[in-house]
Amino acid sequence: MRLIIRNIGEFFTGRIDAPTAPVTSLLIEDGRIASLNAGDATADRIIDAAGGAVLPGLIDGHVHPVFGEWTPAQDAIGWIGNYLHGGTTSMVSAGELHIPGLDYNALTPELVTSIAVVARATTGRVRWSGVKVIAGTVLLVPGMTEAHFDRLKDAGVRFAKFLFFPFAGREAEARDYVAWCHARGILVKVHTGGVSRSGASAVCGFDVLSWLQPDVAAHVSGGPIPMSDEDIDSVVDHTAFALEVCSSGNYRSTQRLIERLVAKGGLHRLVLGTDTPGGTGVIPRGMLRNILFASSICGLTPGQAIAAATGSVGFAHGLQEGVLEAGRPADLLICGPVTGSAGTTLSDAIAHGDLPGISHVLVDGALLVSGGSRQTPPPTRPAFFSCCGEAPSRFACTPA
Repeated sequence: MRLIIRNIGEFFTGRIDAPTAPVTSLLIEDGRIASLNAGDATADRIIDAAGGAVLPGLIDGHVHPVFGEWTPAQDAIGWIGNYLHGGTTSMVSAGELHIPGLDYNALTPELVTSIAVVARATTGRVRWSGVKVIAGTVLLVPGMTEAHFDRLKDAGVRFAKFLFFPFAGREAEARDYVAWCHARGILVKVHTGGVSRSGASAVCGFDVLSWLQPDVAAHVSGGPIPMSDEDIDSVVDHTAFALEVCSSGNYRSTQRLIERLVAKGGLHRLVLGTDTPGGTGVIPRGMLRNILFASSICGLTPGQAIAAATGSVGFAHGLQEGVLEAGRPADLLICGPVTGSAGTTLSDAIAHGDLPGISHVLVDGALLVSGGSRQTPPPTRPAFFSCCGEAPSRFACTPA
């Protein structure tokens, strides 16, 4: 199946070093991007972007799934599908810690390993509402052995997280965990800042991060409580790993972090997530709000802010998604400014802090949202879809 998107007005690559490109058309074949600026290439289906913007599907780098689309934290059902309509096409679990009855003070190596294995084999086994959910992130606790990490690798677990781990006096054990994870292709994230909603997490600042050296420092500007200003500065100045900002954090600390990353030439380290569902709730437009804040308040260009929510997240988590180029998965959004927005283009709207309107969402080239999102207003000029030989429509059609 070949699909071409034509009449693209703005194109966002997802790459922080070159966030926009002069691309006016895009050819998708068998779920992947076949070529950019495809010209007169033939296709089974056509989308006329109507001068709107095409950008990579958003990657939420910090979610807390549990059982499919039900979140016990907010007793909400269908949240993943709602996030899809907010532009999120992939999400990475930061731990399945909201299981009813889970006692954070009685976590054992066998228990945390088993939870991750089960989550990977259930919630992480299928797509929910079409979204790619990478579930089954192990929450590291004292007493784990290499055998536990072997079991995690065999189950396909891709991420580990320090959350409830007491670092004081256990530096050598924590370093071993990082080494054991990396030897098995498992990336390591660590909760930073003050305690989480449960109150059971370990406080983590620069003093820990400087020797732990994780792959991603989670919600450094608050989840919900940030590191100190001094620790944020030190982490930017004296480390090299990815630094995550979440929509549940401290806005002032987020601005400080982003401005310092820009000043130090480290913007490639910035990745975005929501840290939801949780105490902040279920936020379908959370990733969009991150982009708007990073651009309209923190001074990033719209392209840079989009890259921090797409390609940079994908790179930090070892994903192919997040960048629009030949050979990559065709996960993308078509959107534009809404009627009444200060912007005449998506870039104008984002720079002003205005929510964009999504008309189409594709995952692996499949149209999952067509004709308009139920989470955003419609764009002023919505894209139109057509099968060859049929009249254009805002909605998808099924070829004969």
